[in-house]
Amino acid sequence: MSKRFDVGVAVKALVKAALPNSKVLGMEPDEAKPSNVDDFGLVIVRSGDPGTPDVDLSPPTYWYEHQFPIEIAARSREQLDTMMTAIGDAIVADRFLGGLCIYLDAQAPVDGETQSVGVAAMSWADFPIIATYSTTSPLG
Repeated sequence: MSKRFDVGVAVKALVKAALPNSKVLGMEPDEAKPSNVDDFGLVIVRSGDPGTPDVDLSPPTYWYEHQFPIEIAARSREQLDTMMTAIGDAIVADRFLGGLCIYLDAQAPVDGETQSVGVAAMSWADFPIIATYSTTSPLG
């Protein structure tokens, strides 16, 4: 597999390990965006955009700061905060993503609440997990 794919799978696994009771979806063609959030919350990990790499020419090395968008939904603001804290703790515990990355970090979330007629309010947040890594091919 490609480095890009391996890093994405590892980011999703990190989120899943940080939130073992939550539904963690994404990066699979058969995982459509769900319409409800269960009691343990929901996380969607997107494959994101690796961006334009910096390139070293001898030997050819492509350096990426790949942003993996994370979407979180929870039944309360407190639950949302607990979920984001768990993901943050998991990132701090494995900044190198098992050796796949040079560095792993996250940006501050954009968050809010939604209210629809006939359903409970839901808290949500979006933020990227940023994986810095290198490959020897822009396709790898």
